[in-house]
Amino acid sequence: MAVERSPIPSEEVKVLDINSRHLGVTTITLMENAGAAVARYVADSYPSKTRIAVLCGKGNNGGDGFVAARHLTRTMPVTVHLLDPEDGASSDIASMNLHRVRPLATGIKAFDIRECDVVIDAMFGIGLKGKPREPAAGVIRKLNRSRKSVVSVDVPSGWPSELKVRPQATVTFHAAKAGMNRKNSGKIIVADIGIPEDAQTYCGPGDFSLLPRRKSDAHKGDAGRVLVIGGGPYTGAPAFTGMAAMRSGVDLVFVATPEPAALPVSVHSPHLIVRSLEGDILQEGHVQDLLSMAKEADVVAIGPGLGSAPETLRTVQMFVPKCTKPMVIDADAIAACGSKPQMLRHKQVVITPHANEFKRLTGKALGTDDPAKRGEKVKEAAARLRAVILLKGPMDVISDGGMVKLNRTGNNALAVGGTGDVLTGLVAGMIAQGAKPFHAARIGAFAMGLAGDLAFEEKSYGLVATDVIDKIPIVLRRYEYDNLE
Repeated sequence: MAVERSPIPSEEVKVLDINSRHLGVTTITLMENAGAAVARYVADSYPSKTRIAVLCGKGNNGGDGFVAARHLTRTMPVTVHLLDPEDGASSDIASMNLHRVRPLATGIKAFDIRECDVVIDAMFGIGLKGKPREPAAGVIRKLNRSRKSVVSVDVPSGWPSELKVRPQATVTFHAAKAGMNRKNSGKIIVADIGIPEDAQTYCGPGDFSLLPRRKSDAHKGDAGRVLVIGGGPYTGAPAFTGMAAMRSGVDLVFVATPEPAALPVSVHSPHLIVRSLEGDILQEGHVQDLLSMAKEADVVAIGPGLGSAPETLRTVQMFVPKCTKPMVIDADAIAACGSKPQMLRHKQVVITPHANEFKRLTGKALGTDDPAKRGEKVKEAAARLRAVILLKGPMDVISDGGMVKLNRTGNNALAVGGTGDVLTGLVAGMIAQGAKPFHAARIGAFAMGLAGDLAFEEKSYGLVATDVIDKIPIVLRRYEYDNLE
């Protein structure tokens, strides 16, 4: 039963669940395996006549408890106590498993701790917000005052709030959750419940669960504002970045670009708010104006189409340390940051290099095509720079210095010019909508690849960057619908 994996953040649990379903392992299968794992631990740890009380909430944590109760009835006397006896369970699969143990079930008011030997705590999982409320709060206090053995399901109910169950053991699934330890969770037993390794290794539709939900009463600007700083020598790049950000779902996109690029960028899309900068290239005199513009934005994407003029690179080096907003750094801005990496520290930054830009950024060549080895190099660089790195390639590698995710969506037609700028806009758009930089990079890489795959179905090797941009809303409609209120 025991499995060795590094602890994962609690927010990754839903990601794994959705990615598993995408890979063909249903949630009902995971629930069955989870409940069976709890039952096995209890049956192996206590004598066959031990009286078991299973306390179940309305969610899927409670569903795990129902499954555990059903398995344990073969060898032990079991009672089931519902926090909400009227509604019972809030999901179809939890309701189905409740139906199978309904004869054992009563409301929580009927729970008498003196009439059991072991309590299985399946009241709340990782989805609980804030402290538990009554009647659960009173039950938790009662459990913690008692000397009964308590086994929690996945995490102790109420964790990580101050009011939480203090169990003797916790049977957690797939991997321990970050922050769990013996003091707050008792003995931690990690059970493999059939989540595919690919569900954790690769980006997938579950990553969209990390994007904050859109409010039904949102106003203009609530879904984010992006500032793109780019252009001068090149005009398409900043336009593609801005257009992709718009298609990601943000409300407003501003593009700050030198005078020669301003009109061409405007022609690309009337939806972009273009702000012309005096001169042919980005230069030091623009820094204060750019900082003022950044105050109006939620995120800044800098680099697309800037060119490599020495003054432009110096301007980037002046702007980045002074900007207090999250940033996505791409193209020529990467080289500017590579020569002064200390200016990235203590900032929310995503850097999106390809292999050659990675060498300019870190001073080290990747030297391998193996995704796992690349992952280690990217992880080390991200930890040292204290930034998120999204390494673009046949297999994208994303790391925040702690976790590594790979992305396998996309195709080799995406080597066409401009698609890297599209990715920059997508990632910036996700940050503007409230996603953390690491999460935004994962969502952006996955969505970009899928949009490229859809474009390839129509255009084959004739696809261009704007074809990919046009497919972004289809990807969002397919995978983001669960995040709408």
